[in-house]
Amino acid sequence: MRLKLRCPTCGKEFECSFTGPHDLPPGFPFCSPRCKLIDLGKWLNEEYRISIPLPEGEAPIGEVGDGEGSEEAER
Repeated sequence: MRLKLRCPTCGKEFECSFTGPHDLPPGFPFCSPRCKLIDLGKWLNEEYRISIPLPEGEAPIGEVGDGEGSEEAER
């Protein structure tokens, strides 16, 4: 099977050929192993996030709220 794909990292169009799920190119779905490593680095540096809706009234971790429970509020 031959597919024409666009690399999610660099945007380059490339052709990919394989006969089955165990015959994929080493960098798939990227155009090269280099682009695959760049993408991995972005995940590890937390440049990508998978978000879910927060329950009402719950603040994200690290976001400053109304001061309740903080050291400044106790002083």
